Amino acid sequence: MRIVVTSGPSYEPLDKVRRISNFSTGELGTLLAEGFAQAGHEVTCFRGAASTFSEPLWGVEVIPFATNGDLEAGLRQLPGREQVNVLFHAAALCDFRVAEILNERNEPIAGEKIPSREGTLRVTLEPAPKLIASLRRMFPATIIVGWKYELDGAMPSVMAKGRAQIEECLTDACVLNGSAYGPGFGIISRSGELAHLADKAALCRFLINWAERQPMAVTTPGQESFHPLATFAPLSPFI
Repeated sequence: MRIVVTSGPSYEPLDKVRRISNFSTGELGTLLAEGFAQAGHEVTCFRGAASTFSEPLWGVEVIPFATNGDLEAGLRQLPGREQVNVLFHAAALCDFRVAEILNERNEPIAGEKIPSREGTLRVTLEPAPKLIASLRRMFPATIIVGWKYELDGAMPSVMAKGRAQIEECLTDACVLNGSAYGPGFGIISRSGELAHLADKAALCRFLINWAERQPMAVTTPGQESFHPLATFAPLSPFI
């Protein structure tokens, strides 16, 4: 199989020397990419340049990205994109980008490096477009697995958000984690099945085993269907 994994954090610039980002290390995406490569599959890992976890080994093709836009461009330009069997979108992308920076006099700040003598700044952030919402158009015949990392709420609300992501973004499954979900990881499928995995190693083994048993598309879907597969291997046999 041909596998694509997105991994690690993106960032959005404040100026040429400062940025906003998140605490993602890129560990989970790296472990998943390595696992698929060890299992004999062709793997491309789009890896956030700010990742602190060690780069994947075992012959994984690594393509770095910085911003959300960099990752989107890299995916669009991926050679043989139509031949990708499964895409795991595990990257922790920025939910916001800088819309405006004003000084104490409400004047816009410009320049490659904002001088500290400007004093207090007011930074306006705007929601960034969700890359996962455009993946189906880029990869119409690919099995797409998204992620939902949530800190507020409880497991039922995280599951509801995972189901909403699948429906709204036309993905095939969603991995759930974070303190709102609780210890370990969940994966919910389009059919509504939920599998629970105790840790990252168990999750990676499960995803590899599950992906290897999927019926793979051999043709490009027609205009009337966003995905050529009528059925998927269920989650339950692999728990």
